[in-house]
Amino acid sequence: MSTPERPGTRLDPWFDSYAARAHAMRASEIRALFSVANRPEVVSLAGGMPYIGGLPLEELAEMTKRLVLEQGEVALQYGSGQGDEGLREHITQVMALEGISAHPDDVVVTTGSQQALDLVTKIFIDPGDVIVAEAPSYVGALGVFRAHEAEVVHVPMDADGLVPSELDATLTRLRAEGRRVKFLYTVPNFHNPGGVTLSLERRPQVVEICQRHGVLILEDNPYGLLGFDSEPLPAMRSLSPEGVIYLGSFSKTFAPGYRVGWAVAPHAVREKLVLASEAAILCPSNASQLAIRTYLDHADWKGQIKKFQEQYRERRDAMISALEEHIPDASWNVPEGGFYVWVRLPEGLDSKSMLPRAITARVAYVAGTAFYMDGSGSTHMRLSYCYPTPERIREGVRRLAGVVDAELEAVSIFGREYRPGGGTVDFPSPDLA
Repeated sequence: MSTPERPGTRLDPWFDSYAARAHAMRASEIRALFSVANRPEVVSLAGGMPYIGGLPLEELAEMTKRLVLEQGEVALQYGSGQGDEGLREHITQVMALEGISAHPDDVVVTTGSQQALDLVTKIFIDPGDVIVAEAPSYVGALGVFRAHEAEVVHVPMDADGLVPSELDATLTRLRAEGRRVKFLYTVPNFHNPGGVTLSLERRPQVVEICQRHGVLILEDNPYGLLGFDSEPLPAMRSLSPEGVIYLGSFSKTFAPGYRVGWAVAPHAVREKLVLASEAAILCPSNASQLAIRTYLDHADWKGQIKKFQEQYRERRDAMISALEEHIPDASWNVPEGGFYVWVRLPEGLDSKSMLPRAITARVAYVAGTAFYMDGSGSTHMRLSYCYPTPERIREGVRRLAGVVDAELEAVSIFGREYRPGGGTVDFPSPDLA
């Protein structure tokens, strides 16, 4: 009996069987370079990894031991698709620090806020729908939007965050063109990668503009409690509970390894999110949820956040002083919290083309092209200061300065069209998000 012939390709016989959306997925051309960045001799200013060494690890070990001994049969079992009710109660208390008034029933616990991003996109986006997002935008969100075949339209930011007049003009233009905008995606606090914060004055303006245009806001806020010198600003969710879906995470204020985030949404949307989550994973990890619930019950979590603020402020200061000393011809923002500095390179340099030379010099960063859906952003790079020590940060910037100087010399010899690299734009692996 003959076997039916499959079309496909020589490398992948199932190529023609994939869904259309799968053909938009592709491996990053620079991922191999970033795997090198994990070697100890390379100073990585690329990854947005929290400084886990700042946690009270011995205390956490004792909490975990007690959890397994006293609640192991619950922690290691399946749980609710919406998430543990006790943890959801704690989450409402965390959000209250940013002015959000919510009931535990409003909260959906997810496997990191990345899953929440995917769930929201899944229930709202049909292929070709428009999502408006800041320029630049979080690389992990752009990957989700691409996977669901959305069209992303970028809106400019400045030192005070998303520019309301530009948002209004963009939504007006898209409506006139007959293109349906499903939501605005924004990271308002200590933006990834831009490092800027949406000002207090602009927050109600953005909410009003979206309400007037009938556009939902997706407020992604993993860094809001990590400000260095001020109290948290009120979340946009606090201004418009029915017009905003709020995403939060314990990855930055506690530990990413537990993979616990959440979404707070209007009632009907929340029901859809629970159904979508159950279809994807049945339920979030009970063990992770109860571990975080135990931590919030018994540890000084607010004091731990203050320690993180101090540690990240010290690292931010090391980054800024090193840039001032070693790469004065570049320009950058000075973030007031969070993990990132967004650096504009000297005229004529291309951050993606320069990356192989940087890896050779044992320093890594994320090229600005990763943060734009259309592949622009080559004039910028994202530098992360959250994980390396201040000494490593200074050494990394010193090495980077040597790369910049070498690139500037090459440009002066060969002209601005000099490009040692090139190729299509893609997204870094998740550990660099």
